[in-house]
Parts: sequence; C-alpha cells; structure tokens
Amino acid sequence: MLFTTGTFLFLFLPATLLGFFVTARVCGQAVAAAWLALASLFFYGYWLPVYTILLLASVVANYGFATLILRQQAALRRAWLIVAITANLVILAYFKYANFLLSTANDVAGTHFPLLPIILPLGISFFTFTQIAYLADVYAGKVEQRNPIHYLLFVTYFPHLIAGPVLHHAEMMPQFAQSENYLPKLENFVVGFAFLVIGLAKKILIADSVAPVANDAFDNQLSVGIGIGHAWVGTLAYAFQIYFDFSGYSDMAVGLSLLVGVQLPYNFNSPYKARSIIDFWRRWHMTLSRFLRDYLYFPLGGNRKGPLRRQVNLLITMLLGGLWHGAAWTFVIWGGLHGTFLALNHGWRFSRERYSFIRVALKKPVVAWLWNGIALALTLVCVLIAWVFFRAKNFTTAGAIVTSMFWQPPGSRMSSHDLGLLPWMAGLGAVVLLLPNSQALIERLRTILTRVRVQTRAHELLAFLAGTEVVAIVLLALIAARRESTEFIYFNF
Repeated sequence: MLFTTGTFLFLFLPATLLGFFVTARVCGQAVAAAWLALASLFFYGYWLPVYTILLLASVVANYGFATLILRQQAALRRAWLIVAITANLVILAYFKYANFLLSTANDVAGTHFPLLPIILPLGISFFTFTQIAYLADVYAGKVEQRNPIHYLLFVTYFPHLIAGPVLHHAEMMPQFAQSENYLPKLENFVVGFAFLVIGLAKKILIADSVAPVANDAFDNQLSVGIGIGHAWVGTLAYAFQIYFDFSGYSDMAVGLSLLVGVQLPYNFNSPYKARSIIDFWRRWHMTLSRFLRDYLYFPLGGNRKGPLRRQVNLLITMLLGGLWHGAAWTFVIWGGLHGTFLALNHGWRFSRERYSFIRVALKKPVVAWLWNGIALALTLVCVLIAWVFFRAKNFTTAGAIVTSMFWQPPGSRMSSHDLGLLPWMAGLGAVVLLLPNSQALIERLRTILTRVRVQTRAHELLAFLAGTEVVAIVLLALIAARRESTEFIYFNF
C-alpha cells in the first residue's frame, strides 16, 4: 500500500486514525496502541500477507532475546546478544543476499547453481537493523521502557516501517506512553498535513516526473555509448529523482506520525548543499548515518586508534552500508566510493589543521568565497559519480556513463532533446540549493501557529488551514491516480 494511493489516503488512514482516537477514549491507551500496531501489521500485510508472519516472528523473537539478555548473568549476556544478532543477520542474509551470493559464485567459479524463488520482504533491512540496535542497547543497559505493546508498535509503526527513518527506541517508545498523544489535536493535523502535502508533491510532481529521464539514460541499451549531454542529464535526473523520492517519503512519514502526536526524527537536511562528503552524510539519510556511526563505526574503533585505522573503519563502514542498500556489487562500489571520499575528506581536514598557511589562506574573504563554491561543486560531483553506480544495473553501464560524463565519444554531440532538458535540471538544482527545506518551512508554520494560538479565532484559522491541506492532498492523489503507480526507491532496500 503506497502513501500516494487513494486506498491509503482515503480508506486506511481515516479508519486508522478514527479507530485510534475512539479506542483511546473508550478503552484506554493500551488498547489504542494495540489498535495502531494491528493497523500497521495490516498495512504491511496488504502487499503480501504471508510476510506479516515473518515480521511478527521477528518482533516476538527479538523481544524474547532482549528479555533473556536482561535476565542472564553478565557472562551469558554477551553470548545471548551474539546469538540474537546472528539470528537476525542470518534471516536478513537469506532473504536479501542468498541469490546474490549464488549468482556471484556462478560468475566466479563457472557453476550453475539455480537461484532460489525468494521475494524480498518489504522493509526487512529497516526492521532488522532497528531491532539489532534495540538489542545492543538492552545489552548496554540503555533501555528503560519494555512495554511489549509499545515495542510491537515501535517496530511495526506504519509511517516508518517500509522505508524508514531508522528509529531508536529511546526517541519513540516514551512517546507512545504520553497521554496527550492519544487525544486528537487540530494543530497536529495542520502540521502533519503540511508535511504530507510537501512529501506528496515531491514524490508525485517531481520524482515521478523526472524518473523517465533517468530511466532513459540508465536503462536504454544505447547507454554504453551515450554522449556527454545525455550522461549528465541522466545522472542529474536520477540525483533529483532519488532526492525528492526519498525525502518525500520521509516528509510523509513525519507528517503521518504527527497526526497521532508522535514526532519522527528528520532524515534530510538539504544534503545537496553540503560542502564536503562528511557534511553530506550528516544531511543525507541522517538516521542511517547515525546507525552506521553508533553501531558499526564506533564498535570498529572509530578514530580512537589513529588516523590510518580511522580510514580503514570508514571504508569498512561504508562498504557494509552500500551492501545494506542492495544485493549487488554496484552498491558495494557506491559504498566504497563514499568510504574513499570520506577518508580523503578527513585527510584534507587533518592537513588544514596541521598546516597554518592553509588555515590563514582560507580565512581571507575572497579565498573563502571561492573555496566554498569549489567545495560545493566538488562534493556534488563526487555524489553524482557515486549515484551512477547506485543506479546502474551493471558495471558496463556505470563505467560507460561515468566515462561519458567527462569525455565526449567521437562522433557524438549534445542532442536538442538533452539541451531542452537542461533548464529543467537547472530549475531543480535551484530548488534544492536555494530554497529552504521542508522542516525549515514547517518550523516557520509552527511559529505562526504558536502566535495565533492565543487568538480567539485560532480554531477557525486552524480548521481553514487543515481543510485547504486536505484539498491539496485530494488533488495530488488524483494526479497520482492518472499515472502508473511507481514505488518509492527505498522500498527495494
């Protein structure tokens, strides 16, 4: 069930909200939380009901593992943690990587092992990693609330279940225990609908519109011999597609959650405005970056064992982060590229701190202005090159497109079609580089709502805003219904 469909917006969502607030009033908070968890399971099972059993089994097993870890003596707690994490990774590996390993073995050894009839469960990476983080925090003594209904809701919560953000129990489970979240609030609806409208617009009006341009470059059989114009237009189109697709989903997730008063963490902060790869990963898919840092990079040693070990840890973290995104070597290369870029970025920072003449030069206004522009452009080029491998189906296509981005093949020239698309790409670039992002816009809206809350006619204004947003949602849903349904990119991860 997609957030952009009428089935979700006009059937599932109203029924879920009505049931949640009615059961909270009539039967109490525990029943309301259970209702929301059941609705989330229905949302997940709507795609393929049999995998609801897998999700439920994962939740029950991991809650059981957490209980065992808590109740065991110190000597056994670590053993149970290893068993629990291993069980999670084995299940993830089977569904996500079994055929990848078989096909790799066939290619390397010349064998002919048949591929398994596996359908990848939606969101398996997200709910697996969310629970691994929970287990690690239980082991570290960081878990204070263990309400089983709230844990079930924490894992299955439908706004984030399929494509994130990657949640942390400490920022979610306490919110499920707050009484005020079980009462409908008009202000929450206004802010939630605002996020939902922005997210729907990003997905329907921009991401789905620019997708055919990216597909034409990456899926066309002629992609191995495209010209420089086609390569750049296609790569830029995909960069904008994945940005507006995933940030749109994340905005919708935040908005949908706010309808019941629960604040999800933000996942994007204008990543294409970053002036370094380090800054990019503080802005792009922020909850995944946090997870990789806290539960992979730091346990590997982080930067505590010297600069060389830090670079190795960065590379390992990003290689595994690439593999997390998909079972293909192109994703591994994407992660390896970002790991390499991060290592180089840290090397530059080390040089800047060590050599005073670099620091002095960068403090001069003209040099600083020029360097900021160069850093922004260089970061974007690195991100774009990596996106080619992320999107391409094989190394042949990726290599051909990257080559064409910097070298015009003999006899080829920029077509009038590519020239005609350049203003569109430039316009989208201006949007992501110059305009405030969704959370900045919503924070301004919240400031305005705070000011009008004290006015006698505040409820009339809030109702008008909510009604206007509902109309916008209906119009966007009608536009989406006239197109072929397109899944969110991160549904595949």
